[in-house]
Amino acid sequence: MTTESDNVVVTELAPVATPTVAQVPAMPTAVPISVSPGEKPEKFSGLNFKRWQQKMLFYLTTLNLARFLTEDAPKLKEDEHDIQVISAIDAWKHSDFLCRNYVMNGLADSLYNVYSDKKTAKELWESLDRKYKTEDAGAKKFVVGRFLDYKMVDSKTVVSQVQELQVILHEIHAEGMMLSETFQVAAIIEKLPPAWKDFKNYLKHKRKEMSIEDLIIRLRIEEDNRRSEKKGAHTLNEAKANFVEHGQSSKAKTNNNKGKGSKLGPKGGISKKPKFQGKCFNCGKQGHKSVDCRLPKKNKPKEANVIDDITKNVYDIDLTAVVSEVNLVGSNPKEWWIDTGATRHVCSDKKMFSTFEPIENGEKVFMGNSATSEIKGQGKVILKMTSGKELTLTNVLYVPEIRKNLVSGSLLNNHGFRLVFDSNKVVLSKSGMYVGKGYMSDGMWKLNVMTIIKSNMNKASTSTYMLESSNLWHGRLGHVNYDTLRRLINLNHIPTFQINSNHKCETCVEAKLTRSSFQSVERNTEPLDLIHSDICDLKFVQTRGGNKYFITFVDDSTKYCYVYLLKSKDEAIEKFVLYKTEVENQLNKKIKVLRSDRGGEYESPFVDICAQHGIIHETTAPYSPQSNGVAERKNRTLKEMMNAMLISSSLPQNMWGEAILTANYLLNKVPKKKAEKTPYELWKGRKPSYTYLRMWGCLAKVAVPPPKKVKIGPKTIDCIFIGYAHNSNAYRFLVYESNIPDIHKNTIMESRNASFFEDVFPCKSKEEPSSSKRMLESQDQNEEVEVEPRRSKRVRTEKSFGPDFLTFMLEGEPQTFKEAVNSTEGLMWKEAIKSEIDSILQNHTWELVDLPPGCKPLSSKWIFKRKMKVDGSIDKYKARLVIKGYRQTEGLDYFDTYSPVTRINSIRMVLAIAALRNLEIHQMDVKTAFLNGDLDEEIYMEQPEGFSAPGQEKKVYDMLIVGSDDKMITSTKNMLNSRFDMKDMGLADVILGIKIKRTSNELILSQSHYVDKILGKFDKDNSGVARTPVDVTLHLSKNKGESVSQVEYSRIIGSLMYLMSCTRPDIAYAVGKLSRYTSNPGAKHWQGIIRVLKYLRFTRDYGLHYTRYPAVLEGYSDANWISNVKDSKSHSGYVFTLGGAAVSWKSSKQTVIARSTMESEFIALDKCGEEAEWLRHFLEDIPRWSKPVPPICIHCDSQSAIGRAQSNMYNGKSRHIRRRHNTIRQLLSTGVISVDYVKSKDNIADPLTKGLNRELVEKSSRGMGLKPIKE
Repeated sequence: MTTESDNVVVTELAPVATPTVAQVPAMPTAVPISVSPGEKPEKFSGLNFKRWQQKMLFYLTTLNLARFLTEDAPKLKEDEHDIQVISAIDAWKHSDFLCRNYVMNGLADSLYNVYSDKKTAKELWESLDRKYKTEDAGAKKFVVGRFLDYKMVDSKTVVSQVQELQVILHEIHAEGMMLSETFQVAAIIEKLPPAWKDFKNYLKHKRKEMSIEDLIIRLRIEEDNRRSEKKGAHTLNEAKANFVEHGQSSKAKTNNNKGKGSKLGPKGGISKKPKFQGKCFNCGKQGHKSVDCRLPKKNKPKEANVIDDITKNVYDIDLTAVVSEVNLVGSNPKEWWIDTGATRHVCSDKKMFSTFEPIENGEKVFMGNSATSEIKGQGKVILKMTSGKELTLTNVLYVPEIRKNLVSGSLLNNHGFRLVFDSNKVVLSKSGMYVGKGYMSDGMWKLNVMTIIKSNMNKASTSTYMLESSNLWHGRLGHVNYDTLRRLINLNHIPTFQINSNHKCETCVEAKLTRSSFQSVERNTEPLDLIHSDICDLKFVQTRGGNKYFITFVDDSTKYCYVYLLKSKDEAIEKFVLYKTEVENQLNKKIKVLRSDRGGEYESPFVDICAQHGIIHETTAPYSPQSNGVAERKNRTLKEMMNAMLISSSLPQNMWGEAILTANYLLNKVPKKKAEKTPYELWKGRKPSYTYLRMWGCLAKVAVPPPKKVKIGPKTIDCIFIGYAHNSNAYRFLVYESNIPDIHKNTIMESRNASFFEDVFPCKSKEEPSSSKRMLESQDQNEEVEVEPRRSKRVRTEKSFGPDFLTFMLEGEPQTFKEAVNSTEGLMWKEAIKSEIDSILQNHTWELVDLPPGCKPLSSKWIFKRKMKVDGSIDKYKARLVIKGYRQTEGLDYFDTYSPVTRINSIRMVLAIAALRNLEIHQMDVKTAFLNGDLDEEIYMEQPEGFSAPGQEKKVYDMLIVGSDDKMITSTKNMLNSRFDMKDMGLADVILGIKIKRTSNELILSQSHYVDKILGKFDKDNSGVARTPVDVTLHLSKNKGESVSQVEYSRIIGSLMYLMSCTRPDIAYAVGKLSRYTSNPGAKHWQGIIRVLKYLRFTRDYGLHYTRYPAVLEGYSDANWISNVKDSKSHSGYVFTLGGAAVSWKSSKQTVIARSTMESEFIALDKCGEEAEWLRHFLEDIPRWSKPVPPICIHCDSQSAIGRAQSNMYNGKSRHIRRRHNTIRQLLSTGVISVDYVKSKDNIADPLTKGLNRELVEKSSRGMGLKPIKE
């Protein structure tokens, strides 16, 4: 049986009858599958039988024939007449014949005749095995002999010789002789060539066991260093940096040796120590150390500062680390360098340590030039990067005589940091969050460090850099207990992170007291069956609004709680009426029982209200608050959280009202004990969102409301975050500082446009560090684990794109109702029309009425569309009914118009994040999307042909669902399906005409099918190829003559613009420049068009490759001064990359005339900063992106423009620059962006401002992640 569904053909094979006699194999013979000839093993000629035998066995296994090599032929009983048994035996014999035939065909002609008389496959296989297996009996002895005799030589590379040795070790394992990994590592080290003698001794004395992979990495690094040192040996004749300058140094110091020369020189002095009895590492002779060796030092590795723990007291020297010398001059003592070979951090300046502990036991480091240096102490160093992040280095060795401050790359890697090296740049990140970067300088990686932070600095904030940790979420959720955080993690509500079970929050210890819990009682199962209520007295301090009490109403079934602030207890009945009205209306149910204590506020009025509405009012027994335990426990929890929030933020006590409301808001969103769902989910039927939660009491930069915005000056106000708005999607803020006349300090405002600094608490005392800081310091050694999202293991079939992809409208689609129903495809169109009418009726879009006098009905129109699959075949026929809205009158028939279309930049950002986080991408289609909206106006429409909905034609109703868990994605789909009529399209493979290709490490966006369509439509003559999109010798100007094919020119410009805006930033400059002449194109303009088409033919298979690293959003800005001599305007361009590929780009002509190159670059930088601000806000709204979002680094190749942006000093030469361009300074000062210098040749925004040569076009394209898909 063959079925076909979604381009997948499934074929079921009819089973073969199973024999019933004992002599016949029980398993039916599987039908052999076809295998290409290329997979067959080579013919066996009498040599290497074992290898041929393994290949043939594997080959027969793929054909389902291997079992016939060991099975005996089935025998048929004399009295057996069962047809099924006889058929099964015949099938067995046929399969055995096939197996024998495959083995025979695998023999050389000289052996074919020898074994052709064998009757069965088993007989043939055993004959070959007996004949040739015995000839390999001595293989063990030979392979062991090869291993013992193998010696490495200096004339070949060590890595290649190690690979040869690994092949021999593999052969030993294949012969059944197993060797441990420790033995293999020791054997490889022992067989290193003579020139590697020193390195061999170093490896022998390492304490830690190494794997073979680790050993090969070390050997490869060492060999690369030796190769590079050999190339530069004629210019670097002696070591210039990082050697120890004291008595044990390998270099002479005249002030110490008093003219006698160095110990290493021919006239060097003689040591007075007892003669050394060991062996010299340098020359291999007995009686002296390598530090005293008279021969020149050989094989000095260039790898800088390799530090590693080794055994102490080796050759009478007390060592704790080894440092190899580096052939570089000494550097600035404040600079820090990344050393990938080091296993310890080293600092030469004691003033840089924030904490310090002296070491007085004489521990030393051993230098690669055989010198030693004493370790004076160790401690913590905090580096503030240019990105604003703080990098804390612990257990840093203090070595005064080291010339470079070193950051160990291996230690960073062990603590969860990731180093990504790209050409001459290194990017440092942790858990997907950008930390800092560095650049190659003199053969090493220098970190971009802004300053060193010391412990005595007064700081109100804990750090400018907080990770997604238990401390952060503990504070965001109002200091809930850590068990609750674990439950939220298990329910996939918040990101995964490590929780230290032994850790205690000092704020919680100060704010919360413990007492015995009440006995649990039976719980109601339905909402509103039982409501618990209690009033809490906090009249010792009034809120800003004069409130002294708060009252709670807790539903017993869901534990969902409402809190109201009260100025007096008399307001309790008023709040109860408000509560009753709201909840009964929302849940469409009635309150049955109200339980409270015997307080006076619950007496006469409450009793009357409850009696009128049939509510049973239960009261507790006298002096028995345990009977109202739910409300009592809720009040206690609220007060504890309120107290913790006030302490952690240092806000005044009169803010307890805002803290109580926020605490209740958070408690409704965290699960209770033994509950799998939160009160919010049980009450409202949907899961809560946690992405917008922020640290209570932190600093926030709030955007000035539009009516009060100023043209000059800051656009934000410094506020303190104090809660969440009750009935709107906004935050509540307390104004901390304001320069806006109508917005005063200490007033409360609501806004959703704000940037949060969750580690900064303005009210916190600067003399006392915050409790959050104490929590962080206690966990400095805890590593944060990044959980790998679970990915589906199913294999995705690559889909090919046919010629009629959805990007272009198919020709021949019906234009009228009659044309559709009377066409050859009339049955399919009628079915599509019926489906549309059914959807309209199901959504109650219209009702049939008589036309009122004076009203003019609108007519309708049918739109017909064939929806195509990605392989070019027809998916389905769709019919849409639309009103002819152009006949409507604004103000009468409608009042508002808008188009809710997602920016393509947003889609690329989401897809890039999906690639970074390895997330699943699913797609859904909303059926009759515009029928789900409601109109405020009355519209009268004539009945359509063949029996609308107000909307627009040719719209895409697709959506992407991105997540890390299939269950969560399925849950989201089910929720959407329950509200709208939707179609699940499975894993996304195309969105808005962009093909999405997923591999194990990449996500690729491409439009090769669209390029083919453009070339097929506009370049039918196949004009050839070009390697650049712009001909730099072609100068364009306005056409003063008659236009040449203006309509066709406009069409191709529109097609190229869509391609450029989606996946091809490399043609942005060319398309933008050519589009300026759309109104009247000439022959030269068509030459430019043809050039772009040639370039597209050459780069047809190019696509944007998003990878998993680096998880850093970076921008590049560039300008071309006076690119157009006619109007003297310059050209701007910028591009932002994330995950290794471009997510946003723009190429445009500047609107003002720049008087200098600096000014044009400054204007371009301002435009780039504008986009960076939007992208940063976008990341803040992404749930899986680490918060707070760091400043976005923008690279600019103009140092004068960078200086202008970073300096507030008056400059007469640039005073004329418009003030609106100075917003770049505000973005720098508020930490939205940072600006860094990049060389022009490395600026990937360069092709967005001018035409380039072939090499630069290719280099910049790769920098934007635009590469051939086949790579």
